Parts: sequence; C-alpha cells; structure tokens
Amino acid sequence: MRSFVLSANLLLLPLCLALTGCGKPSVEVLPSVTIIGQATPISVHVHDRHGIRKLTAILSQNGTQYQVWQSTNKAEGENGVFAFTVGVKTTPQLHDGPGHLIIEAASGGLLRSTSRWEREITVVTQPPLISADSDQHYLYLGMADLATMNVTGPYTSAGVRVGNQTFRAWPMPGGKPGLFSPFAFAWNMPSGTTPLVYASNGEGNDVTTPLSIVFPKKEQPVYTQHQIQVSDQFLQKVLGELDPNGTGDPIERFVKINTEMRQANNKTLADLRFKTADHFLWHQPFMRQAHSQAEATFADVRSYIYHGKKIDQQVHLGYDLAVTQHVGVEASNDGRVVWAAPLGIYGNCIVVDHGYGLQTIYGHLSRIDVHEGDMVKRDQIMGLSGMTGMAGGDHIHFAMQLDGVQIDPKEWWDAHWIQDHVVRRVDLPGFAS
Repeated sequence: MRSFVLSANLLLLPLCLALTGCGKPSVEVLPSVTIIGQATPISVHVHDRHGIRKLTAILSQNGTQYQVWQSTNKAEGENGVFAFTVGVKTTPQLHDGPGHLIIEAASGGLLRSTSRWEREITVVTQPPLISADSDQHYLYLGMADLATMNVTGPYTSAGVRVGNQTFRAWPMPGGKPGLFSPFAFAWNMPSGTTPLVYASNGEGNDVTTPLSIVFPKKEQPVYTQHQIQVSDQFLQKVLGELDPNGTGDPIERFVKINTEMRQANNKTLADLRFKTADHFLWHQPFMRQAHSQAEATFADVRSYIYHGKKIDQQVHLGYDLAVTQHVGVEASNDGRVVWAAPLGIYGNCIVVDHGYGLQTIYGHLSRIDVHEGDMVKRDQIMGLSGMTGMAGGDHIHFAMQLDGVQIDPKEWWDAHWIQDHVVRRVDLPGFAS
C-alpha cells in the first residue's frame, strides 16, 4: 500500500507542476526573534498559492520538543500573517537556557508539501535589571533630551517611554559600556507625564525606572493662535494640486486634505525613523536658514477661516522660514537624504537623517536638487523654496523629528544646549561649536 501511494504521488507530480505548481510554502518570521520570555509575540508570514493547511510552532530544549502553538484555521492568518505568543506563561516546562524555535507550515495543495523554519533562541524567565542616570532632565512641551542607562541580563529592547511613545536606546559610541536614548516630550504630552527608562526581554518581562524630571515652575507655554484666511484662490490652488480629480463640495475636500492627508503625511514622516543611521552623522550645531524670518513657529494653533466662518483647526509642527522667493534651501547639518519627493501637504519635501533617529524636514520646495541616499553637508543647497503643498506663500517649512515624534527645533540651533544635553552625556566625535 505504501509503495502504491508513493507511486501515485510520483505520477501526480508532473501534472501538479504543469497545472497548479507544487512549491513549498514560504515562511518568514517577523521581527527577528532571539529571546523567548514570559509571553513573546511572534508574527509568521506564510505564503502558499493553495493556502495553508496547518501551521505549527515548536520549541525544543535539550532534546525535548514542546508544541507551543498550532493553527488549522486559515482565517487566523490575516493577509498571510499569523500572530501568537510563545513563552513560559503558556509552556511552563521551559527553563532558562538555549533552545530552538521551529515553525512548520503544511501546504493546502495536492501534495501537501511542508516547509520548516528553525532558529536558535534563548529562553529567559526573569526580566533584566536596569539603572538610569541620576541627572536632572529639564523638560518642557516639544523639547528633546537624552538619557543614559545600563542594562544587566539579556534584553530585546530598551529605551525611554514617555506616555504612549517609545524612544529607542543605542549602544554608547566608541564601544563604551552602557546605552543612551534621545527622547522627546511631545507638544501634546500631558505635562505631569514622567519619562521611564525601560528594558524588556519579552512580553511580561519588562522593567522600568523613572528619570528625574524638572518641569518649569511657570505654566507650560501657551501656543500661538493664528487665523489663516482661506481665499477662493488659495482653495482652488490646494484642490488643484492635492486633489485634482476630486469631486464634491470644495470646502469638504479642503478639510479632508487638511486632516486626513495631513495625518497620512505625518505617518510617512514618522516611519522614516526606520531609515536612521546607528551613529552620529553630524558634529556641529544645527543651523537655521540664513537671513530667514519666522512667519510661524512650533506648535502654533491654526484656525482656517473661509468667508468669515471657521472651517478647520490644525497644529503646525515646525517653523515657516521666509527669505526671498526661490531662495536656496540649506541643509541644517550633515546627514543622509532619506526622502526627496512630493509629500502631500508638505509639497516637494526633503528629509535628512542625522543618525540615532534625529531627522530634519524641509517642505514646500519649488525644486529638489538631491536624491534619496545622497550625503549632504551643513549649509549645502538642496533645492529652492516655494509654495507647493499647503502653502500660501513662498517659504520653507522647517521641522525636526526624533524617532518619529516632531519636536521644537530651536534648542538644536543652540551650541550651549547641545553641549549640556548631548555632548556631556555621550561622545560626539569632533563636536565643534
């Protein structure tokens, strides 16, 4: 009987390959998993044109295999991604030490071919230990700062948490022991929020410790209120550029651009944090566009008025810097271009990465003269100012973000601030003020 089944499969194989294909499922585990803790989240991306009949996760230690998860329900895989947790909470037999995580995927095809993914892992049942610096961190809304820390024991992530925002930790430059984390106190963060240094080696294995924070004794700044008069000419300019094929009420289209497109554009900017360098790309203070006047500052609250009626309100997270029409746009510091293309409300936009999640943003350009991947130098001309996107006049929208959170640039223009908040805590090679 066994030889008959084998012969039947061999006879079917040419027909299967000719008509439907009999390739094995492709299996990819995201992100890279090296440590299994109390309940470590696992995401498995599986692709097979015939669907997946069964997906199994196995954890092996000292010759013993534990089936830690299994699915025979295709609906559990959203767009081919299966998400589950593995760890000591669900498999208490696991113990500290090395092991292997094995993922097996069985195809729903005719021959039911299988694929196997395997990786060495370390099981850690206890959280790491963490200590934070003893500095007093002076913060206000929109400001950035830098914390240092030490972590003992295996960990998968570490950094600073401020409310619901997380900022990565990086190894100290020059091979020195410890970690550091540039972090931000966002413009809309509740003023009493305490930043926490954290380390984790898996879900349920987190440890935190607070930083010493000093907020201004006076109340937090009240952001400037501006009224933007939306003329019919400006309305048509915005719609023609950003929604040329749209239909319906022009005001509703404008508000949708100003809200939904703004949110999507800001997410695109925030996601550029994944394109950052793991080292400093700069060694001088950031420079402000030469001879520029600020027409708007960070976190201004803008009310949009059309024919005397307020139609929208938004927060402006940057500086509008004006000089002359079509002035050369200067790189504020050395770095690498990670975006050089149109970006919705920002018009023609350039984003320069300066390392460790710190990036500068230049919007509304009339022309872009650099490309993604280019290295630029401080005060290098990258393009020309303009009024593309949601701009009513020729200027440069200049902004900064740290690990995807937009921050007030003004401190970074100050060499003394950089010396006090960055250089005295980490080595910044060749820093010159």
